Amino acid sequence: MADEAKRFYEAVIIVHPDATLDQQKELFKKNKATIETYKGGVFALDTWGKRNLASPIGKSRKAIFFHTFFEASGNVVVELERTMRINDKVLRFTHARLDERTPLVKHYENFKNGLAETATREREREAKAQLRKAAMAAARSGGGDREDRGDRGDRGDRGDRGDRGDRGGRDRSDF
Repeated sequence: MADEAKRFYEAVIIVHPDATLDQQKELFKKNKATIETYKGGVFALDTWGKRNLASPIGKSRKAIFFHTFFEASGNVVVELERTMRINDKVLRFTHARLDERTPLVKHYENFKNGLAETATREREREAKAQLRKAAMAAARSGGGDREDRGDRGDRGDRGDRGDRGDRGGRDRSDF
């Protein structure tokens, strides 16, 4: 631990959906102890809960997501990743080093604001989709069906259709 400068980090940890609450707490107690060994501390730990995975990991289609901000010195990430690799309940993890010129509080606020903006966009997208569905349903029930074409009347003499050319069918002489 020759490097004593404190650095800011952000991490996302994906845990097996069958992990008990005690197993989850034990994981983060170990992580906190490791961070404190490297003269740091955990700033925030958020649980995002059980969510669907974009693609299955092993046979798991769901997982429990955690997000954390912390500060520490030295090779803390190397040690955290080593301990998480040997834990069977940890499916995936990622760590990112943050800019030390910006306070950790500001990183956290920016993250929370980003989540709020994403949620707002998602609600707007869902509202637009509902409006499109309603418009499509109204168009289908409001006379847009081909079944309701009415009487086409006498179409009269259509006249000579002229030479329509070869349509790619068999010539009568082929029979």
